[in-house]
Amino acid sequence: MAAPVASLALGVPEADPAAPQRRSRGRGLLRSLEITIPGAILLVLLFFCFIWPLVYPVPSPTSGSVLDANLPLWSPGHIFGTTNVGYDNMARILYGGRTTFEVAAAVQAIGLVVGGLLGVIAGYAGGIVEAVLMRVLDVFIAFPSLVLILAIVDGLGQSELHVIWALSAFSIPAVARVARAGTLRLRDQPFVVAARLSSVRSWRIISGHIVPNLMPQLFTFSLLGTGIIIILESGLDFLGYGIPDPAPSWGGMIAYGQTVMSVALSPLVVPSLFLFGTVVCLNLVGDGLRNRWGVR
Repeated sequence: MAAPVASLALGVPEADPAAPQRRSRGRGLLRSLEITIPGAILLVLLFFCFIWPLVYPVPSPTSGSVLDANLPLWSPGHIFGTTNVGYDNMARILYGGRTTFEVAAAVQAIGLVVGGLLGVIAGYAGGIVEAVLMRVLDVFIAFPSLVLILAIVDGLGQSELHVIWALSAFSIPAVARVARAGTLRLRDQPFVVAARLSSVRSWRIISGHIVPNLMPQLFTFSLLGTGIIIILESGLDFLGYGIPDPAPSWGGMIAYGQTVMSVALSPLVVPSLFLFGTVVCLNLVGDGLRNRWGVR
């Protein structure tokens, strides 16, 4: 009892033993909110893009009437207004978001499978195999990404599938480098060395030890990279090299909004806000998961 009395006598407050635990709970709650709130926003957006048109009669994004042309924001029956040919902007936002998410998911899936496999093989095999694979991928990385993507789309022609292939040329080398770096770190870990000394086959070591430990790093990297893919896809649409008209896309809507911004700002602002909010939420979720899992 002597120490607390002395501390009170000197006017020094007694330390609260529960304070570190409360601070730890507060930080845990904050980290959960950093993931939960943007994750919930993304789920709501995905619901409205993919599920809502199936259960509620959303107007067609590629059919309109001149009688409904150029309606302003909050018009009855057209909450986001209409275009100069009567297309409903809300329908184009939803269907354009569906296309954007489909392209981003396909590109990241190709990047994870192809790029991840090449990176793991290069990192685990080393030597001439690593040198050849990484130098080939460095050729793709050396080109400015947007120029390379524009060249591929221009050569193949405008379509959703060709946009996916073009963006995959950007995704595969990026994922491969991350996978290689992670594999180099893991291949000298004791559990991998023990498996190798036990004459376990290389493909079993890769599938049973390397890949499972790489997945958190690759998953968070893919979430962060999805935002970049969405921006690149919208940039292609904005430049007229992406999804061909009259199919809806956020980049195409922004390009149209630029042409009428002197008359009305909503055709430019609304799709820009959806694009901005989606990319921010993806980055927040990716950063939150990276901090929670301790991924470097």
